[in-house]
Amino acid sequence: MPFVERNADGKIVAVYASATKEGLHEMQTDDVELIEFLAEGDADAEAKKDMIESDLGLARVLEDLIDLLIEKGAFRFTDLPDAAQRKLLARRGLRKEFAYVETLFGKQDDDDSEYDDYENDDEEGFL
Repeated sequence: MPFVERNADGKIVAVYASATKEGLHEMQTDDVELIEFLAEGDADAEAKKDMIESDLGLARVLEDLIDLLIEKGAFRFTDLPDAAQRKLLARRGLRKEFAYVETLFGKQDDDDSEYDDYENDDEEGFL
């Protein structure tokens, strides 16, 4: 996770790979504010933002694929390298935490929105 330094106005002024000094705040890599900071002054910012969002979506697909392959017996979780096991377990823990928070405050239908286009396409005869 990246660590950010903020100015007196609360705006991000620097990003660090680790907490190398006092006063840094840890952020999620998909935080919109962080993505916008990293893209500032970049002519290709929108394309890079789209690429980052695509990578994050693909990471979720890969997690689900790994779970499915394990469930089907194609391989065991312990067949994965130790580093991959640790990362998957950490992500699974984070997903459980977010799922719990969603039950408390209600889910934002972000995941459903990507399927809305397919439903609309069906109505228009594309499927």
